[in-house]
Amino acid sequence: MISVCGRRRDMEDAISIRPGFAEESVGLHFFGVFDGHGCSHVAVSCKDRMHELVAEELRRGGGVSSCLTEPEWKAMMERSFARMDADVSSGWSVGTLRSANCRCEMQIPKCDHVGSTAVVTVVTPDRIVVSNCGDSRAVLCRKGVPVPLSADHKPDRPDELERIEAAGGRVIYWDGARVLGVLAMSRAIGDNYLKPYVISEPEVTVTERTEEDECLILASDGLWDVVTNEMACEVVRMAVSPPPAEAVAGGSAVESDKACNDAALLLTKLALARQSADNVSVVVVDLRRKSS
Repeated sequence: MISVCGRRRDMEDAISIRPGFAEESVGLHFFGVFDGHGCSHVAVSCKDRMHELVAEELRRGGGVSSCLTEPEWKAMMERSFARMDADVSSGWSVGTLRSANCRCEMQIPKCDHVGSTAVVTVVTPDRIVVSNCGDSRAVLCRKGVPVPLSADHKPDRPDELERIEAAGGRVIYWDGARVLGVLAMSRAIGDNYLKPYVISEPEVTVTERTEEDECLILASDGLWDVVTNEMACEVVRMAVSPPPAEAVAGGSAVESDKACNDAALLLTKLALARQSADNVSVVVVDLRRKSS
């Protein structure tokens, strides 16, 4: 993973990587990218707390991920996001806010004007579960072809525009489409002052893993604003090839980690070279099966 401030004055992105995060279920790994706006503390709260909420919901569902159906995964992730939103909305994150020394600390204790995107992935031995709220994005590289596992929540997306207007809100074009002329995304954690137009409910996809899966890319819009899915996949494939050695070979895990880090670094440099004006955060996950 790589996360840089870029050309922004403040760093508001946060990344969470939690291998083996659910003790009751073997082989489950959590990855999250959170792009804050208004300040950093909601993104930081998501980084510190979201994996715990997902693990708790998994335990309530029996703790065995292989037994969960697609609707059960979706319901579980929706509950996790709802709880995270309730935490930051109720002021649970005040302690995190102070430790992060964010600039809104002395203004409004709960900071209702602060929010964050959240793209969260749980990788299981046989599935990739992606929950997305906002305009960060998850892309699977499968046999050289990019497979989007999330859809950006932009206010002018037809179904999102319809939902906002049905709730009594408006999308105003002010340097792009914005909810009430303010926020350039239609879903986010936090942002109490824009509810019910901006919601925290994620869209969830459950994808079966195959032998052709190569890598997974999670990133904030600081990357996706200037780099296409196709270009990102090409860069990552170049960095992670050739395939890692057998699992029993010494150093194979280290080599895989280095390749993923190199890929994330290359994508970040590319975004900055293409004049990204935002914070840039990138996570690359090696999904290739080890040789038996």
